[in-house]
Amino acid sequence: MTDDQTRIHLKRCVELAAEALAAGDEPFGSVLVDAHGRVCAEDRNRIAAGDATRHPELALAQWAAAHMSARERAAATVYTSGEHCPMCAAAHAWVGLGRIVYASSSAQLVAWLDAMGAARPPVTPWPIGDIAPGVPVAGPVAPFDTQVRALHRRHHGIE
Repeated sequence: MTDDQTRIHLKRCVELAAEALAAGDEPFGSVLVDAHGRVCAEDRNRIAAGDATRHPELALAQWAAAHMSARERAAATVYTSGEHCPMCAAAHAWVGLGRIVYASSSAQLVAWLDAMGAARPPVTPWPIGDIAPGVPVAGPVAPFDTQVRALHRRHHGIE
């Protein structure tokens, strides 16, 4: 992937995160891209109805398992507004997806939540490498991390 493609896909992730926020969900969005740069699937957080496992990264891993061969999954990239939580990192690794590029890191999210006086997630947000050490990752990526921070501030009623 070129830097231009990375910017295009991360921009879409931030747009999906904003859509999630507008729908009453936490601001997270993700895009699954094949080895040729084609978008295969995308999703946003859908936890507002009460199922806290409805993360976009998990949905994309499930979609990939159902629609892509093992070789296609390994060559794919998941772009996401926030670094995968442990549940999503495990799903990503279990289905054999390739690289992850995230706009903002789990460490950034924890720092933002602490600074806002907001509750931390119920599961420790470990780095992807601690859960799925064989998955190549890149991130955080400026200026998208700043945009994601602004969405989290809005989610918590700041700004």
